[in-house]
Amino acid sequence: MITVQGLSHAYKQGGSYAVKDISFAIAGGEILGFLGPSGAGKSTTQGVLTGLLPLQQGQVTVAGYDMRHPKRELYNRIGVSFEQSNVYTRLSALENLRFYAGLFDVPTEDPLALLELVGLSGVASKRTGEFSKGMKHRLTFARSLINKPDVWFLDEPTTGLDPTIGHQIKEIIKQRNNEGATVFLTTHNMNVAEELCHRVAFIVDGEIRLIDSPRNLKLQYGERVVEVEHVDNGTLHKERLALAHPPDMARLSELLESGRIETMHTKEATLEEIFISVTGRGLQ
Repeated sequence: MITVQGLSHAYKQGGSYAVKDISFAIAGGEILGFLGPSGAGKSTTQGVLTGLLPLQQGQVTVAGYDMRHPKRELYNRIGVSFEQSNVYTRLSALENLRFYAGLFDVPTEDPLALLELVGLSGVASKRTGEFSKGMKHRLTFARSLINKPDVWFLDEPTTGLDPTIGHQIKEIIKQRNNEGATVFLTTHNMNVAEELCHRVAFIVDGEIRLIDSPRNLKLQYGERVVEVEHVDNGTLHKERLALAHPPDMARLSELLESGRIETMHTKEATLEEIFISVTGRGLQ
């Protein structure tokens, strides 16, 4: 559905590259997470894939369209939810969606139904200039669905949202993906990526360091351990035992036979820990 070969982009002629010779592909119905800290090249890549930035070097196709010369028909098929909301503040939420729906040449979603989907139906007639940042973000997310896109670009879709609303947004993403939407998701939130993405790409300083599924990354880079709390002579002790280390396994068997274990939890490396291990960089 999306193919990228040798993509490079600089914001100034002769300047440093924001994205440097990156290549990847996204299959139809897949969610690919682009993960990295601020300034890593995530939004630049999304800008080129959506036609907001010109394709300077490399080859990029989105839904079969060459992004050197994107055609109007492409925009009937893609949806974009920006991290920075750009709604019309003098219009109501409903007016925003109705105006946007009129820009497409294909059947569109019912604006009221979309507002209901993201929990904004109660403020459908309210001017968006009075909305909180989180409400504007939800409206931008709803707007990205108005044309029923089969290629969906999401930039930090849960940023600034409370946990309940964030959970609802993730459930919507899962549902639309199950219905066939291909998703390009940019984020620095590893929990969101781990929950939603079939594969993730680690990008740092404009370069892709690694692409694989979260499960494969954990199997390859993560250490499987068990954290045990046990009581010995009335004192609570904590031990961290590696499942691949024979002495630790013997110690775990000893503790299990003793009956002194209070709690026991398996623990695997998080995507964030793996990202730091692979790239040597944090996510902020």
